[in-house]
Amino acid sequence: MKAIVYSEYGSPDVLQLKEVAKPVPKDYEVLIRVYASTVTTADGMMRRGDSFMSRIILGLRKPRTKFKIPGLELAGEIESVGKNVKRFIKGDQVYGFTGFGPGAYAEYKCMPEKGSLIIKPTNMTYEKAAAVVDGASTALFFLKDKAKIQSGQKVLINGAL
Repeated sequence: MKAIVYSEYGSPDVLQLKEVAKPVPKDYEVLIRVYASTVTTADGMMRRGDSFMSRIILGLRKPRTKFKIPGLELAGEIESVGKNVKRFIKGDQVYGFTGFGPGAYAEYKCMPEKGSLIIKPTNMTYEKAAAVVDGASTALFFLKDKAKIQSGQKVLINGAL
């Protein structure tokens, strides 16, 4: 598969289009065919290796293998599922946030079934879905995981567009 990769920190010139191995989903993962991604401030900071603290995570002198394919937000279609996946099926259109495992600048990305991944509304393009990931996934995390909001409950969101 094709992916944008970088093997050293620096300007956008360090990014290269390369052929890399297509990932295979583990038992609780889905394989997503990526149709859209975003370019975020975080992607740029990771590419540059900004701050000593970030390099402790990313790699001191050069990016660790896990971080060589940038991209934190994606939208696409599930191509296959691991044998224990229950939440998604092949063909589901999804969007989400890769978390601490970037890799959305590739044709395919494996993500955990319970990761920040949800079904894309049918009336939304892949490009628009990828673009709303940050706000939508942040809201979902805090409402579902932290506030434990359940189906049927009401929430007042003050200041949203």
